[in-house]
Amino acid sequence: MKLEETLMHFLLEHQEKHRRSYNFLFLMEALFSAAKYIEYYYRTGALSGNLGGTSLVNVQGENVMKMDQIAHGIVEHYVRESGQVIHAVSEEIDDVIVLNEKGGRYFLYFDPLDGSSNIKHGLPVGFLFGIGKRNLSGEEDFHIRRGVEYIAAGMFVIPTGVFTLALHDAGCWRFHLDETLNYVRPHKAELPEASKNWEFSYNSANMDHFGQPVKEWLRRNASKYAFRYLGALAGDFHRLLTNGGMFLYPAIVNHPDPKKNRPEGKLRLLYEANPVAFMAKEAGGMAVNENGEEVLSVDPFDIHQRTALYVGNRSLIEELQPILREMARMRQPQAPVV
Repeated sequence: MKLEETLMHFLLEHQEKHRRSYNFLFLMEALFSAAKYIEYYYRTGALSGNLGGTSLVNVQGENVMKMDQIAHGIVEHYVRESGQVIHAVSEEIDDVIVLNEKGGRYFLYFDPLDGSSNIKHGLPVGFLFGIGKRNLSGEEDFHIRRGVEYIAAGMFVIPTGVFTLALHDAGCWRFHLDETLNYVRPHKAELPEASKNWEFSYNSANMDHFGQPVKEWLRRNASKYAFRYLGALAGDFHRLLTNGGMFLYPAIVNHPDPKKNRPEGKLRLLYEANPVAFMAKEAGGMAVNENGEEVLSVDPFDIHQRTALYVGNRSLIEELQPILREMARMRQPQAPVV
């Protein structure tokens, strides 16, 4: 018989080591309780009729699946019960969710079910989140936190029972759900430096709609590596952490139907790009946007703000970064010649 170290024991040691309060543990217990219930509903979704769609459209203009609603309701319930969160932002809700402004300590940004297009096929989906902290040294202004202000970020890959958690300046860690429904066996995740198993992951159907310099760079480099694309950010990033390489979702700028162009990018900054960028940084990687700016440093102006995303091994991102910066410079209006 082999007994494994649990996630809660790991977090207790972490909080003790850094002389931090246990409030964070209450929030994390709420999140992994929510994840286990989401996993249960997803596993039984086909039998209970929960894998279909609804007649609703969310703030993103996307069709809402039944599991989207179920997952959001589960997360909001457990987070509210924890009493630890001031404000929460969910992909499924238009406005900030006000929870415990006086007694809470954290800001939570979450996508309760990433990869909704996979739901009806029973393929892996994700629950992504980022956590910011209240200003403990003065009055709180309730501003939207940048990625660099997160204290933790993570993702549950469902229904595989794998959880990845990154802690500020303390690494990126992976856990597995065991037969007693505890997350166990902490393993430090680091992007492999050796390029032997690196993979590129992107929607190749959009290739012709990327900016020309990005297309040219991909044509020169993509064939050097394996290609994998699941269509769910959490699943694709899960592979990336193991094998290395790059996940990219560039801006769509050359679509024949102008309504389908997304010059600002498609992924949401607060609860998709920032959590992934935070995990990548703690695993030794890097993430930038279409302007070549580090994603974690971007000042958010809207809770559902979109962004392009290039994330992966630092050497790949740094190779592409000057090309993105030059593209951004060329997009700037030129000053008139006097």
